[in-house]
Amino acid sequence: MNFLVRKIHKYLSFFISLQLLLWTVSGIYFAFNKIELVRGEQYLNHVETNFDLSKLNIEIEKAKAVEFKKRLGQEIVIIKTKDTTKYLNMTGQPLKKISMEDAMNSVSSQTILIPFATEEVVNEKSGSEYRGRSLPIYRVKSKNEKGAELNVYINIYSAEVVAIRSNKWKIWDLMWGFHIMDWKERDNIDNLLLKIFSILALVSSVTGIMLFFKIDFKDAPRSTK
Repeated sequence: MNFLVRKIHKYLSFFISLQLLLWTVSGIYFAFNKIELVRGEQYLNHVETNFDLSKLNIEIEKAKAVEFKKRLGQEIVIIKTKDTTKYLNMTGQPLKKISMEDAMNSVSSQTILIPFATEEVVNEKSGSEYRGRSLPIYRVKSKNEKGAELNVYINIYSAEVVAIRSNKWKIWDLMWGFHIMDWKERDNIDNLLLKIFSILALVSSVTGIMLFFKIDFKDAPRSTK
């Protein structure tokens, strides 16, 4: 049986060694980088906001969530239902999307970054840095105090900063794809390949322990009565 265990351990270890290396390298990267800094939270201006709800004149029915925000100084209401999200002013009128200039002003007021160009993103792209965000959306190219370029994504109706993406985030995203073995979408942690390699890694570890302790069930002493 030792011969069989050695064979299994040898070929499994060789087969999964590269992925084990990627798991280790990505795990080390995650351990030494704070996710808050990767997400760019250090660039946000945190300002306390007060709302005058006496101006509110809206009937809200069957809402899943209701949020009050300020859009470029204007108080607005965001109503989320099962099927849609509505952006309204305090009197219930639907909001039009902000301009590209307004998007740049939003970056200036909500972050410490310096915006210099804006474009509207309308098409979903597999594995994009804005995935999971409602489209269309504004991408505002900006610079930090060191001159490094970042992408700031702005909700076109609420003028909120919904994501900040830097090179550090891109590396984190790539490492995450390696870690969960989803190199294209980098979102599916429930994929079949990850499950197969996890089981193979477990088998490789168990057979390695058996070899270390020289466990051979065939040669184990039998109890006598």
